[in-house]
Amino acid sequence: MSDIILTAYDGAILGPIAKLLGFIMNLIYSFMVNVLGIGNISIAIIVFTIFIYMCLLPITYKQQKFSKLNQKMQPELQKVQKKYQGKKDPVSVQAMQDETSAIYEKYGVSPIGSCVYMLINMPIILSLWRVFQAIPAYIAIVRDQFTSLVEGIMTTPGYQDKMSDLIENLKMSSLRVDFTVKDDSILSNYIIDTLYSLNASGWDMLKEKFSGLSDIVVSTQEHLDEMNNFLGMSISDSPMSIIRNGMSNGAYLFVVLALLIPIFSYLTQVLSLKLMPQAGGADDAMGSQIKMMNKIMPLFSLFFCFSVPVGLGVYWIISAIVRSLQQVALNKHFEKINLDDIIKENQEKAKKKREKKGIAENKINQTARVNTRKINEPSMSAREKEQALEKAAKARNSAKAGSMAEKANLVKKFNEKNTK
Repeated sequence: MSDIILTAYDGAILGPIAKLLGFIMNLIYSFMVNVLGIGNISIAIIVFTIFIYMCLLPITYKQQKFSKLNQKMQPELQKVQKKYQGKKDPVSVQAMQDETSAIYEKYGVSPIGSCVYMLINMPIILSLWRVFQAIPAYIAIVRDQFTSLVEGIMTTPGYQDKMSDLIENLKMSSLRVDFTVKDDSILSNYIIDTLYSLNASGWDMLKEKFSGLSDIVVSTQEHLDEMNNFLGMSISDSPMSIIRNGMSNGAYLFVVLALLIPIFSYLTQVLSLKLMPQAGGADDAMGSQIKMMNKIMPLFSLFFCFSVPVGLGVYWIISAIVRSLQQVALNKHFEKINLDDIIKENQEKAKKKREKKGIAENKINQTARVNTRKINEPSMSAREKEQALEKAAKARNSAKAGSMAEKANLVKKFNEKNTK
């Protein structure tokens, strides 16, 4: 059901992505538990992050190549912008677009190349947020940890009222659950949702309400803490929640550790962005927008990480570190290769694509030259205009009977007579 916040997300766009990422996470975690004997989800997140960014490496490479080529063609783009600066007429606008397109064609890149990476990475981050909020919905081994406790709770008389009181006493208003429903499978999901979101005081209250299940409650809590542990913090808790609990309980070490999650997220994002070549000139609109985004994104991660699960913060930090390492390797790679060779290769590819579409090789350049010629043609002087008007008047006066010119003169005289 869509209103269970900790079960698998079923959104039209992010839902399928979250299921795919959850499936990969489940495979990685199952391998770690069954083969390596490691049952820590935070380690699985680190392995998962490295795997995802290795899969994204071809896209990252293309994006970096675009940035390098963009830097190289900036002087030509700026020359075109300067050439048509202040010209807003349709001919000038079209000519500028044609010449700009010709430059992109020349270098074999797309104007939207720099956006591809962001368009791919952002849905992954948002989908992972859903996965880390609902680990039991995606990782079978974690979900199985709740089986005995859920069965025990559901066989306890009045368990629905007790679970409702638990949520009310803990002020878990974000949990949209209804223990009055009759469907046992839905009730089971509601219980798992509630149990996975409990903090330490919540588990203590659960033991009081279900005193006959205290051993199973303790066992489940210990297994869950062990799986979710990251430096003593639970990956399902948010840093802000950990900070509040730490301040109230005097656990200041956890306050510091929780603060480090968003801080390291910010610092690693800044490092990653500084290592990346920028796809835009210092003075053009694209360059200004990218510069602004490079300032906003790290700040966004800084504040965002306070309210999202620690697991997502870990992903963000590790992903920035992996990107930084990839960037160092890519920068060294691009230092060794000749960009002119890449440009020639791209030009050949673009030429073949145009030939398949039936577009002549020099069509774009010809269009740009024609439009430019029209712009640069000198306008007629006052004397030339007067001579042209006199010539036209003589042609009208000498029009032959029955000709189109004579008919035009008759229409003109008729209009002049009726407008007096």
